[in-house]
Amino acid sequence: MSELTFIGFLGEGLKRPECVLCTSDGRVHASNWDGGVSILPPDGVQVDLVGQAGGLEVKPNGICLMPDGSYLLAHLGAEEGGVFRIDRSGVIRPFLLEVDGVPLPPTNYVHLGAMGRVWITVSTRKMPRSLGYRPDVDDGFVVLVDDGKARIVADGLGYTNECIVHPDGRRLFVNETFARRLSSFDIADDGSLTNKTTIAEFGMGTFPDGLTFDREGGIWITSIVSNRVIRISPDGEQRVVLEDNDPAHLAWVEAAYLKGAMDRPHLDNCQSERLKNISSLAFGGPDLKRIYLGCLLGDAVAVYESPVAGYAPAHWKF
Repeated sequence: MSELTFIGFLGEGLKRPECVLCTSDGRVHASNWDGGVSILPPDGVQVDLVGQAGGLEVKPNGICLMPDGSYLLAHLGAEEGGVFRIDRSGVIRPFLLEVDGVPLPPTNYVHLGAMGRVWITVSTRKMPRSLGYRPDVDDGFVVLVDDGKARIVADGLGYTNECIVHPDGRRLFVNETFARRLSSFDIADDGSLTNKTTIAEFGMGTFPDGLTFDREGGIWITSIVSNRVIRISPDGEQRVVLEDNDPAHLAWVEAAYLKGAMDRPHLDNCQSERLKNISSLAFGGPDLKRIYLGCLLGDAVAVYESPVAGYAPAHWKF
């Protein structure tokens, strides 16, 4: 099932390009599991910007482009987390390693909002993280870094994944992957989050991961495992605009999830034709009508044409 026009794939030999970002110059930026970012120009040579942080092998999951051209990397280690900054020379330094004196667990995502605030998600405090692949686990949280100070602004979330500030600047939207819902919070003047609201709940086979907005008020969601892209219209209607999975494999994962037995093998295998466990989505291209899909298991970024334009993110002109 697809309402999008498939174009092809971008990049070669990418290392777990889980997160993708686009900028107005046509470049696509993808997380690189070797410790950095792969930069994919519209015409030219792919650049893999990688490094080490004092011997630590940073494992970037979510990435964030900063105004000075550096990137923030959410470190999804086996037992360690934190956010690191990599500059254009490949030097990696810590950005945030702890909150309230407590080291950050494996860290999922990092996002730059329009006001220069940095939002960070930790999916679960459980070790290994697969113990958080349960509908009844709610120990994920959101960290805000504002004016150099970090604090937890939301807690008790069901496997916190991507979080994005709405284009109006007044709300933060958060995917709770294994609670299978999209939530929003009101952002107070001081960055505090209040009034948690369920925007959408998802059913069989949908595990929301990536998140973005279009210019017509729609919300776009990517689902791991099922390789689904879902558009939520302003009136709340959900429509699957892209899907690539094997029903038998999806049923196997769903059964494990409902039994509270979901584990790494359910995420680390993919039964599909083209998509390799898609995890994020970014609008790009000259008119913001081109969709780029990050993934967990592939080595390239899938590219589609969209009937509607995306909303330009805070880093669009960087």
